[in-house]
Amino acid sequence: MAEAELIMPKMGESITEATILKWLKNEGDKVELDEAVLEIATDKVDSEVPSPYAGTVTKLLYKVGDVIAVNKPIAIISTSSAVSQKAFTPTTVVGPTSSKTTPVPTTTSQPSNEQSNSARFYSPLVLNIARSEGINMGELESITGTGLENRLTKKDVLNYVSSRKNGTTTQITASTPEQTLQQQPVSTSGNVEIIEMDRMRKLIADHMVMSKRVSAHVTSFVEADVTNMVMWRERVKKDFEKREGEKITFTPLFIEAIVKAIKDFPLVNSSLNGTQIIRKKDINIGMAAALPSGNLIVPVIKYADTKNLIGITKEVNDLANRARKGQLKPNEIEGGTFTVTNVGTFGNLMGTPIINQPQVAIMATGAIKKKPVVLETPQGDVIAIRHMMFLSLSYDHRIVDGALGGAFLRKVADYLEQFDLNRDY
Repeated sequence: MAEAELIMPKMGESITEATILKWLKNEGDKVELDEAVLEIATDKVDSEVPSPYAGTVTKLLYKVGDVIAVNKPIAIISTSSAVSQKAFTPTTVVGPTSSKTTPVPTTTSQPSNEQSNSARFYSPLVLNIARSEGINMGELESITGTGLENRLTKKDVLNYVSSRKNGTTTQITASTPEQTLQQQPVSTSGNVEIIEMDRMRKLIADHMVMSKRVSAHVTSFVEADVTNMVMWRERVKKDFEKREGEKITFTPLFIEAIVKAIKDFPLVNSSLNGTQIIRKKDINIGMAAALPSGNLIVPVIKYADTKNLIGITKEVNDLANRARKGQLKPNEIEGGTFTVTNVGTFGNLMGTPIINQPQVAIMATGAIKKKPVVLETPQGDVIAIRHMMFLSLSYDHRIVDGALGGAFLRKVADYLEQFDLNRDY
């Protein structure tokens, strides 16, 4: 019998560790090839880890709740077959909207239990400096980071330490969801029901609070006459489904218009790293999707600018269907450069969405409603029934000024209003 290591798999470029949620096998249990051994969680998705070989689980190296770096052994399996670790394809259970990396608390680098509960990424070096300087988690979370995605760097911590010694620091209360709830006491007496947030909701809450804290949010609105688009879809939808085997919704049409507008105003497709503006040349459109649990996930249509309407439609439908079933892969919910959310699905006229960090803009599409509208014609003004909708764009005023944000949103509306009734797919 040979002993082989079960390795913590890498499930995405930005994922460096995962938390063990549940062991599905105990020591001494038999395991078949590709049978799930444990469930793990990252800040993006929850996945099952299958065994790359058949045998017996002889040792579990970690317990539930431990955070393990990728590519580290997590269990030992005795097997009579030749050991060859095959590529891991995770089976996603569910995933949040967050794009940050969870902290790196391991048995050797974790300074305290308090720090292990943080949802902000801290390198082992930063944690060691904080420990040696007596910086608690509240202080650490209040320090502004200048690294990628506002991460805390060694220089940030050392500058803070120097300022603190000189008495020039101002203590800022960290704004994690748990601490916010502690600052705002709520009475639990009377006829109430107390519902504990699940892990995904906590991550979403933290990501939203972080986004509002990091970005200077501004929201602009336009009203668009989308009558031509509605009439075109109504005319082609049956033939489209028959020919392509897919239903065409309005979402692909919105994405198509957004991609065109981004090409006109490429700065909207950016991120901010300290004082550096990172303009993304790939256009990867995230689309917020509601899960049966009520939580949200944002699958990403990669390289949307290289796809035609049929390709976008097929990918939108596929990602939306698999999101509802919890079958998305980690790389399908990362790498977005711009996000669209359809609040009209819930009958809302408009919304003020929160930016999906580290992006700098997110657009909300409202419900399409028939309204009487004044139209200008060569014969004079007339009142007509038109299909109207509101579009709203929340953008980071640190990068996107009102002129740029307003012009971009107006351009999206123009593309929708100028929809060609005679176009093919």
